[in-house]
Amino acid sequence: MNQILVTEKIFVTPELKRKKKLYKMNFFLSVFLICLLFSYYIYAEFDKNKSEEVSQEILASLDLGGNFEIEDNTTARVENDVLIVTLDENQSNKEEIDITKLAKDLENYIQNAEQNTAIPQEIYKTSSGAEYVTDAVLKIPSLDINYPVLKTEEKHIDEVLKISLVKYWGSNPNEEGNYVIVGHNYKNKKMFGKLPDIEMGAIIELTDLTGKTLKYKVYDTYIVDPTDTSCTSQKTGGKKELTLITCRTYGTQRQVVKAREIK
Repeated sequence: MNQILVTEKIFVTPELKRKKKLYKMNFFLSVFLICLLFSYYIYAEFDKNKSEEVSQEILASLDLGGNFEIEDNTTARVENDVLIVTLDENQSNKEEIDITKLAKDLENYIQNAEQNTAIPQEIYKTSSGAEYVTDAVLKIPSLDINYPVLKTEEKHIDEVLKISLVKYWGSNPNEEGNYVIVGHNYKNKKMFGKLPDIEMGAIIELTDLTGKTLKYKVYDTYIVDPTDTSCTSQKTGGKKELTLITCRTYGTQRQVVKAREIK
């Protein structure tokens, strides 16, 4: 019995060729877009980390005073109106200081301290030339937030926000009025990424450039539309307040945290 083998021939029409070519183009375009988006994500994360490094370098460069443990081996006594100061009792070397001069130096020191002289504001620049300075340091211990608050021209705020927190509006740090600070809500919890988790009654510390630190207590937190700027009002009844603002819901809303000085 003879078997007849029949080969089914597929006819490739011009329309089929066109669709096949289109599918290939779509496939390669999809792969290219995925690679491009992935590269952008990596670059964005790298840029955020570099900005974080800049803000922490600024923070480390600030000398706003602090608590230092110093071993005091000094003893003193007065002999014939001369103050004898011994730096170490185990050493025989002694430094004699005129008590009148010492009193005058002490008076000058007190006068300078009473003037609350601020440290000089170093001017920084972004890669595009936008200038900014440090205005204060904000710390929220419960959220492990500790960043310098930068100040710049309004037109540069968006650019400087990539580096650290920024003063948006209001009075000077730790003065009567409403000191408004804005910051990015990064998914990696940097900047104000943890701010939406803040609890009522949380303590916020603000240190100005004289080294003075005031504590503020959170009394309200809520979400508003971007067009609602009522939280920046300076009507505080003579009290010192802080307002912290960051993005919510993919930038379509704003998280607002209000705090008032603890007396």
